[in-house]
Amino acid sequence: MFFFITSGTADYMEKLRIKYSTENMFVLHGTGNSLLLHETENKKSKFATPRKHEVIDQSNQIEQRGYFVLNHIPVSDEGRPIFEKRFLERSREIEKEPGFIAYRLLRPLDSDTYIVLTQWTGPNSYDAWKNSNSFINAHGQKQPGERRQNIFNAASYVTTYSGKLSEEK
Repeated sequence: MFFFITSGTADYMEKLRIKYSTENMFVLHGTGNSLLLHETENKKSKFATPRKHEVIDQSNQIEQRGYFVLNHIPVSDEGRPIFEKRFLERSREIEKEPGFIAYRLLRPLDSDTYIVLTQWTGPNSYDAWKNSNSFINAHGQKQPGERRQNIFNAASYVTTYSGKLSEEK
């Protein structure tokens, strides 16, 4: 499965979603911009200049509601197998968390930046997960004296969005 992302104004993203109403598309609204996500089996995007990803792990269906968290993680070429193995062998505890809706691990097809997308019922459910034992377990705390290979090209960063224009972030 493939995942394409484009950005622009809320009005324009909504117009594109309506234009391609038979496609699996979702508009996310952030501070200052909106994203249009397109999840499809087709390798070709409907967007002129999308960010292109392959879905390599997922749970549940994405819905046009709630709170979306996109963790952007730049990974070196040699670090990709290690990064993917860690995620593919994850405990899946997040899926049991209250307020969890969906998850996607997106492999970049035209950059070095993976995206870990999670969808929640709201920001409070995401914050509760971040403060839970499930979060600590999922992120594998380093043991004293343990050395890990640096597989990252730069620091990761998080962006958040709402599934509805009127929802609070």
